[in-house]
Amino acid sequence: MAEDDVRAAEAAQNELNALVLFKHDMAAYQRMYAFLSQIFDYGNTAIEKRFIFYKRLLPLLAFGREREGIDLSKVILTHHALKHQGNRALSLNHGEYPKLQPLGESGSGSVQEKEKAHLYEIIARVNDLFEGDITESDRLVYVNNVIKGKLMESAILVQQAVNNSQKQFANSPDLSDELMNAIMDALAAHGTMSKQALDSERVREGLKETLLGPGRLYEALRERSDLHP
Repeated sequence: MAEDDVRAAEAAQNELNALVLFKHDMAAYQRMYAFLSQIFDYGNTAIEKRFIFYKRLLPLLAFGREREGIDLSKVILTHHALKHQGNRALSLNHGEYPKLQPLGESGSGSVQEKEKAHLYEIIARVNDLFEGDITESDRLVYVNNVIKGKLMESAILVQQAVNNSQKQFANSPDLSDELMNAIMDALAAHGTMSKQALDSERVREGLKETLLGPGRLYEALRERSDLHP
């Protein structure tokens, strides 16, 4: 019982950490967007829409346990006073002065490190599946974005992921059929890899194993069911 309690507490903490990191990532996105939008035009309305959505969503994400200090987010400044503290000389030509640190990678917490590990594993698995002049980035995008994205749109797979274990889901004939449909849909955009996948059962099996392993297709489908009951 004690071990079960420890595991449950650890799982709950990991989930809370993921939510807190997600919230911090949205705040970082807002700050970078607001700063960079003063320098150049993004030329993409989707980026601005995401900024507006995050701006409205952030105030609603009050998890309650992630704060380490006093919440001053709703404190309003009503007045202030200025006091003269004398003149000071600011030398701009001599001596060493600290430089501003560049923007770091957003979302550089432990949750992102886990995601990177999944991506590296996907690359390692699909490197042996495809031949020819195809970059690692092409392989990763094809499997984790194109194919997985199309499979995520399948209502049949969402239902089966919710109602079956991962082993049962992996043996579903619908998964193989939907995978073939996804490959055919992606043929126009990713012709070389799609053609190899259509012509080789070994490649298709490798894709399925990768999607069920580091691609986390089964888990993502179950999460999608939670978002769209």
